[in-house]
Amino acid sequence: MDVNAAVAALAAIAGVCTGVIAMLAFRWSERDQARPTRTSLHTDAVLPPGVDTVLSVLRSSAVVLDESDSVVKASSAAYALGLVRGGKLAVEPMLHMARDTRRDGEIRQVELDLPRRGTGRGEALAVSARVAPLGSRLVLLLVEDLTEARRIEAVRRDFVANVSHELKTPVGALSLLSEAVMDASDDPEAVTRFAGRMQIEATRLTNLVQELIDLSRVQNDDPLEDAEPVRVDELVAEAIDRSRQPASTKQITMAAGGTADLRVWGNRGQLAAALGNLVENAVNYSPAHTRVGIAARRVSAPGGDLIEVAVTDQGIGIPDKDKERIFERFYRVDPARSRATGGTGLGLAIVKHVAASHGGEVTVWSTEGQGSTFTLRLPEAGAARDRSRTAPGTGADDTDPETLNEPLPAPEVLP
Repeated sequence: MDVNAAVAALAAIAGVCTGVIAMLAFRWSERDQARPTRTSLHTDAVLPPGVDTVLSVLRSSAVVLDESDSVVKASSAAYALGLVRGGKLAVEPMLHMARDTRRDGEIRQVELDLPRRGTGRGEALAVSARVAPLGSRLVLLLVEDLTEARRIEAVRRDFVANVSHELKTPVGALSLLSEAVMDASDDPEAVTRFAGRMQIEATRLTNLVQELIDLSRVQNDDPLEDAEPVRVDELVAEAIDRSRQPASTKQITMAAGGTADLRVWGNRGQLAAALGNLVENAVNYSPAHTRVGIAARRVSAPGGDLIEVAVTDQGIGIPDKDKERIFERFYRVDPARSRATGGTGLGLAIVKHVAASHGGEVTVWSTEGQGSTFTLRLPEAGAARDRSRTAPGTGADDTDPETLNEPLPAPEVLP
């Protein structure tokens, strides 16, 4: 009996020890699970609640850094700009800002010019970086791309400077000529000569102001608000009539041809101004006794048929280096010749903007000494095309692909 009691006591003691050891092991396991690991410090779980959602809707590039400068969270835009590489912030000035903010808790902001990735041409990427503390251990970096804003500001600044210069030239000339008229009041021939020069400068000033108004109007107005089917024949006739007098003076023949009864959809006034500028330029930059042709036709395109209006001259042509810039505001291939012909440098800029706002484009082919061809492509007026197909008494459909390859009809020479 004593032996059995001793064995029972030992078994009870062993069971108690086993229970204590199991309980201690369980507590130790819970504490190990609650302890943060090195990998858990770099997961989204360390972000304060709601921060991840806020960062996902921000327009700026966002990067969250921990106390070891490792990236905890970064937006796709931050990777696209090259801010984050290999889990680290790749821009040294921004990294210094983050460390300073983590140390003293102050918000910092700076504008930087960063090299653009993948270009190899030294193009700078203008950004604005703002660093702020996020909780006790994290730092938030917000980066906004200012490149496009700076480009627009530069264009606006250049535009104001060019306008000021262009206005100053005729105004200054008028002032000097008026003084010359006063000094030559007893010389009728000089007065007549100076008065003629004043008329030229006044006309140039008037044209410049009018083209500035036209450019402002086409930029601010939506051409499709007052859109209507516009006959291309009428636009061509109006453009020819606009340049008839200077063409007659230089004995330049203007000819119109191509497919008849075409229509485009858009603002009649803007379309007339655009085509009129092309014809006017062709006349102004062509030598005497040459020819200017205007031809229209329909061409097939994936998104729907287009109407092409080509204006061809036999003028001085455009150098290759200037072809990409001739549609810029106030850009002139030959400034001296442009001023002599009364050009303002805004005509082609207006044409480009009108074409783009109507869903089309304008292109140029040119060879120095052989002339130029400016082609205005615009969407065809679909309703007018449907009516022309169903009209009684019409012949073969001129939209058939076989007829598109036929040569254009002989142009009609206008006096």
